[in-house]
Amino acid sequence: MTRLAYGMQLPIQSQSTIYAESWEAGADVADLAEVARAADRSGFDYVACCDHVGIPRRLADAMSTTWYDPVATLSFLAGVTERVRLLTHVAVVGLRHPLLSAKQYATLDHLSGGRLILGVGAGHVQEEFEALGVDFARRGAVLDESVDALKAALGPEEFPSHKGELFAFEGLGQRPRPAQRRVPVWVGGSSAPAVRRAALKGDGWLPQGDPRDRLPEQIATLRRLRAEAGIEAPLTIGAITETLYVGVPGWEVGRRTVSGAPDAVAESLRAYAAMGVHQIQVRFRSRSRAELVDQIEAFGAEVAPQLS
Repeated sequence: MTRLAYGMQLPIQSQSTIYAESWEAGADVADLAEVARAADRSGFDYVACCDHVGIPRRLADAMSTTWYDPVATLSFLAGVTERVRLLTHVAVVGLRHPLLSAKQYATLDHLSGGRLILGVGAGHVQEEFEALGVDFARRGAVLDESVDALKAALGPEEFPSHKGELFAFEGLGQRPRPAQRRVPVWVGGSSAPAVRRAALKGDGWLPQGDPRDRLPEQIATLRRLRAEAGIEAPLTIGAITETLYVGVPGWEVGRRTVSGAPDAVAESLRAYAAMGVHQIQVRFRSRSRAELVDQIEAFGAEVAPQLS
């Protein structure tokens, strides 16, 4: 079995009631930086940041309106970490012209020394699209072409070019170039169109909360679609795990949380690798920044070595 990579969606930068812990509401930039540094020194492959421009009132109670900008946030975190990669999970790239996104993400990759992973998704908040003048009904088609345009604009050429139905550019030089010769593009989403997009256009797949029992079928579909298209390049297949707590919790962490001794947690997670998953995104239950940092460090020291 090869090594199962692991990363995490950062707390604080997005605070949907689906997953945010109560302490995050009062957290600040120092807390965010310390969590990222803990992941960095604990061997995490990436830290991730979400993307929303604005949350309508009808969704604000559930989603909250706290969503940090991914480019600004990951650029800041690049400066306080050393090796951990920086993932957008996911950037709603259809909300912005791809040449503008390319300028931002090329600069981020350059400043971070080549640590960017560009995760992209179609988006789901109609009011965001309407406010920015983007056709919500065609967001899938917009994303498809945006991926093609971004791949061209984030390549090695100083004067990239792209000509499509929605976007066209050429003869416009952009420096700095990304530090990576090829920025990986991971496609998010679990719907049939999203899985097809990941298979045909992505370097990786970021599922959106698929339960364990659904993953084998999704992975088989990804492999079939790539094989039918004659794509031989490897695809990094991801999974979002159940919420974790390393050790025996002395408080109620929820019945769907995987908890216990490090070897038991590791055994549970190795099942993902057996399905064909290459990287897992983990999230820990916590009551404070200190407890979260302790969980990150325990995972890196005691669980991660057992994931291969």
